[in-house]
Amino acid sequence: MPEATLLPLDDLVARARALAEAGPRQLLGIAGAPGAGKSTLAERIVAAIGPSARLVPMDGFHLAQAELERLGRAARKGAVDTFDANGYVSLLRRLRRLEPTAVYAPLFRRDLEEPVAGAIEVPPSVRLVVTEGNYLLFTDPPWDEVRPLLHEAWFVDLDAESRLRRLVARHEAYGRTPEQAAAWAYGSDETNAALVRDTANYADLVVRLTDPPPG
Repeated sequence: MPEATLLPLDDLVARARALAEAGPRQLLGIAGAPGAGKSTLAERIVAAIGPSARLVPMDGFHLAQAELERLGRAARKGAVDTFDANGYVSLLRRLRRLEPTAVYAPLFRRDLEEPVAGAIEVPPSVRLVVTEGNYLLFTDPPWDEVRPLLHEAWFVDLDAESRLRRLVARHEAYGRTPEQAAAWAYGSDETNAALVRDTANYADLVVRLTDPPPG
C-alpha cells in the first residue's frame, strides 16, 4: 500500500470544498478498510461544507438480511458479494448526470441491520456528493465501474490496533457480546480488510488523519 500522508481534517475539508467548486457537481469517494474512520471523515466533511454537500454511503446497497440468508452469505455480511454493486453503480451514474429533479438513495440502518430505500434526498442544488465504503476502488466487475465515476478518490488508513478496537466496540454497541464482537472483527472484517488494502493504489490520496476522531 502507498505510504499515507498525514493531514488534519481542515486540510481535507479545504480540498473537498475546492473540488465542489470545480464543476456543476463533483463526486468524492472515500474508501478504506472496515473501522478505518471513513464514515466519520465523510460525515465531518459534509457537515463542514453544509447544504451544498450530501453523504451517500455505499452501505445503503447491502443486500437485505432475508436475501443474504437465502444465498447462504449471512455469516459474511459486509463481504464484497453481499452488496447490490450494480445498483450502486447505477445510482452514481444518476448523481453524476445532475438530473433536474431530486435523486433518492438508500441508507443502511445499523440498528435494524437492513437497508432502507429512498432515505437520502440529493436535490439538484447539491454540488458535492461524498460517497464512502470499503469497495469503491475494487477492480472486479461490476465494482470496477465505480472508480471512473468518481472525480476524486481518497483512501483512509489507520493502524490495525486502533481499527480493530473500533470495530469490536462498534459490534458491541449494536448488540453483540464481547466474544461475538471480537470474532467478527478479527474474522470476517479482517478478511474484507485484506481485500481492501491493496485497492489503495487506485486512490488520488492515501491519508491518515493527524486528528482522528475518538474510537
